[in-house]
Amino acid sequence: MAIEFNIFHLSVSLAMRHLSFIDKILTSANDALTTVFTVAPDARKNPAEDVVDLELSSDEKKESIGCMRVNHTGEVCAQALYRGQLTFSHSKKTREMLEKSCDEETDHLAWTKERLNELNGKTSYLNCLFYFNSFLIGAIAGLAGDKWSLGFVEETEIQVAKHLQNHLEKLPIDDLKSRAIVEKMREEEMQHEKAAHVAGACELPFVIKKIMQLQAKVMTVVTFYL
Repeated sequence: MAIEFNIFHLSVSLAMRHLSFIDKILTSANDALTTVFTVAPDARKNPAEDVVDLELSSDEKKESIGCMRVNHTGEVCAQALYRGQLTFSHSKKTREMLEKSCDEETDHLAWTKERLNELNGKTSYLNCLFYFNSFLIGAIAGLAGDKWSLGFVEETEIQVAKHLQNHLEKLPIDDLKSRAIVEKMREEEMQHEKAAHVAGACELPFVIKKIMQLQAKVMTVVTFYL
C-alpha cells in the first residue's frame, strides 16, 4: 500500500509540472479535502509502532490528546503551506525540495492521526480554516519568489522544532508512543530547516517572524481544546 501511494504521489507531482493554472487549483483543492478529511497511508514505519503503550491516568491522557491534536493540526498546516508554495514555485530545484519535505510531512500527519485514534481523541474542528490560511500564506510566499518561499520554510521549521521540543517537555513521561512520534518529527523538521537554508532561503523580516509566531500561538492554544 505504501509503495502504491508513493508511486501515485510521484505521478501526481510530475503531472503538476505540466498542468494549467486552473488544473493546479483543482488539484490543490483535492489535496486540501484529502488532508483535512482523510489520511493517506504513511509511507514509512510509524516510530511508535514497536513502543510499549503504557496506561495513562485520565489527566495524562487528556494532556496527550491535546498535544497530539495540536501536532496533527500543525501537520495539516504544513501540508497546506508546502502545497501553496508548490503551486507557484519557480525552479525545479525548489519544487523537488518542497515535494520531499511534503512527503515527510504526510507521514507526520498519518502518525499523529494514528496516535489520536489510539488515545480516542479527535482532530481539530478548525482544520479547514487553518489549512486555507496556511495555503494562502504558502501561495503568497511562492509568488514572492523562491528565496522568500524558502525563507518561510526555514522560519516555519525553526518555530515548529521549538514547539515540538516544548511538547516533549509537556507530554506525560509514560506516554512513550507520543514522545517517540514527536521526537522523530522534531528531527525531520530540523532537517527541513537546514535544507531550506542550504537551498538559498532569505531571512524573513522581524515583523513577519512575529506575525508567524502569533498565528502559531493562536493555533496551538485553540486546537488544544478544539
